[in-house]
Amino acid sequence: MLKSLGYFASALALAAPSVVFAKDETAMMFGMRESVEDIDISPDGKSILYLTPGPGASTVVLASKLDGEPKPVLSSTGKPDRLHWCKFVSNTRIVCQVSALVEQVGYLIPFARMVSLDMDGGNVTQLGQRASFNDARLRQFDGSVLDWLPQDGGAILMNREYIPEAGMIGTRLARDKNGLGVDRIDVRTTKASQVEPPSKVASDYMSDGRGNVRIMEVRRSERGTSQQLTSLYEYFYRPTGSKEWKPFGTYDSNTRVGMIPLAIDAEVDSVYTLKKLEGRWALYRVKLDGSMATDLAYANPKVDVDDVVRIAEGDRIIGVTFAEERRHEVYFDPEYKALAESLSKALPNLPLVQFAGSSRDHNTLLIYAGSDADPGRYYVFDKPSKKLAEVVVARPALEKSRLANVKAVSYPASDGTMVPAYLTVPAGKEAKNLPAIVLPHGGPSARDEWGFDWLSQFLAAKGYAVLQPNYRGSSGYGDEWLAQNGFRSWRTSIGDITAGAKWLGSEGIAAPGKLAILGWSYGGYAALQSSVVEPDLYKAVVAIAPVTDFQMTKDESRGFTNERLVKNYIGSGPHVVEGSPLRNVAAIKAPVLMFHGDQDRNVAIDQSDKMQAALKAAGKKSELVRYRDLEHSLVDSQVRVQMLEKIGVFLDGAMK
Repeated sequence: MLKSLGYFASALALAAPSVVFAKDETAMMFGMRESVEDIDISPDGKSILYLTPGPGASTVVLASKLDGEPKPVLSSTGKPDRLHWCKFVSNTRIVCQVSALVEQVGYLIPFARMVSLDMDGGNVTQLGQRASFNDARLRQFDGSVLDWLPQDGGAILMNREYIPEAGMIGTRLARDKNGLGVDRIDVRTTKASQVEPPSKVASDYMSDGRGNVRIMEVRRSERGTSQQLTSLYEYFYRPTGSKEWKPFGTYDSNTRVGMIPLAIDAEVDSVYTLKKLEGRWALYRVKLDGSMATDLAYANPKVDVDDVVRIAEGDRIIGVTFAEERRHEVYFDPEYKALAESLSKALPNLPLVQFAGSSRDHNTLLIYAGSDADPGRYYVFDKPSKKLAEVVVARPALEKSRLANVKAVSYPASDGTMVPAYLTVPAGKEAKNLPAIVLPHGGPSARDEWGFDWLSQFLAAKGYAVLQPNYRGSSGYGDEWLAQNGFRSWRTSIGDITAGAKWLGSEGIAAPGKLAILGWSYGGYAALQSSVVEPDLYKAVVAIAPVTDFQMTKDESRGFTNERLVKNYIGSGPHVVEGSPLRNVAAIKAPVLMFHGDQDRNVAIDQSDKMQAALKAAGKKSELVRYRDLEHSLVDSQVRVQMLEKIGVFLDGAMK
């Protein structure tokens, strides 16, 4: 029993391999969670560490020498504890983050803790400030890794949340540190030395990868006692050799105006920053020598730049990444540009090639490669010998399956605007006269990308053509495409989705009378609202963890520090009623199938409960499947398999 882990102590143990039984073999193959959820390579390049599913919602940490068998190190049950990631600090010591949802005073409160342990699972230590009975407030999150300090080989730089003790103020025993600070922590002994004193206004820091804190983020709150967060972020920087904070820039998440620091490159003493250029995010390089000299590093005329590319945490910046029809990396570094091109030639059927990690000397690289019809596999590349060896497969259950190809398409919206989308057609079938599914993504400020998708591939394996539209309201295409957002501008977003459904019919891809819609989160909302707007278009509606009522979404934030931000994001006016499927169930004709976890903090299960009650009261054909102790993503192999089985039966019945 790991008593030192507080909330998580009784849940962390070793687990057996995942076993799922299902009547539908297709549902079992696609419903199983991927075998690699997070992966890292050791500093000496001789071992890997990765998270893999255990039974149900559990997760197991496996460690393996490159020439050996994987051994379990740690696990979480998933109910309520969940492992998110584990990474090497040294060849023998790792750091993991584990979280849980705990009900307190009628609310589901998320907690997260960082722990360190040996490769055999022993010597577990908690890295955050220890909890006290007299803590002045809840300690939800104890911190995050700011810098992995590769030069130290056993220490990290950590953003650490400090909470003072109440009721003991004025005594010598009371802790009075308050706010977010930065400590250097020996991960074995947990001995800490202060690098940055705790600040009540700081919300994040950024290091240069060499142990120097150079950027501070301040998330502004409203003045007074409300503690309501505003949309304004302020950034400050330290010039070379200085301890003084100077203004760097601001970003307003409401207006999407300003600049966002992404990463510091110590070699060029600069921070790479996102800033708008002609309505799209572009990457700029800003000097930290006090001059604030700025130059454009990369811009794309079609889509937003979204991140920088590094070989490993804290390393120098070697490129930039963005998604057009496919995700691309543009490399600034000639060596890695040539290496990426060589790897692409060596893996011609796996065009999505990415650097996933590196040994400390950069001679051994961890490589990910995948495609639309391959869930992905991880390789280790030895630079001196130029040898490439596969080490682990993302979804071994699908190794012998022929998966469907995904094609980038576009179709006209009602106003003539061309909407980008992805079309998946069952393997071996022509895109003609097929039962079809429209699969809008969640978010809404997100987008689909070309690659493997377990849900669309399951539907394709069941014989359906699948359309995934990047409707207006999706992110990645610039401000004009993002519009207000998919709630305030729901008519445009839903209109684009509806146009995609009609395009499937006009192109002869969808067989007459054999069209359904399915979505998760905002996608579930879109599925329900699309059936309100076009009641005769779809034969079936599947909604997973859907938003069903805009006002309920606003009410769910009541009492939290983001309450006013959520209310502003959704907005007020006639669209709150007109855009909510719960208020318009009378228009729905197609049978509805919904799924929802009762621990969902993204979208409360009450939204599905009330939708189900309203549908039944209106005499509609509907069913809601509730899952206990699961969150928004339903991270449980058994549950996902059962859900896919039920979806398959439901769609087959509706399409007859």
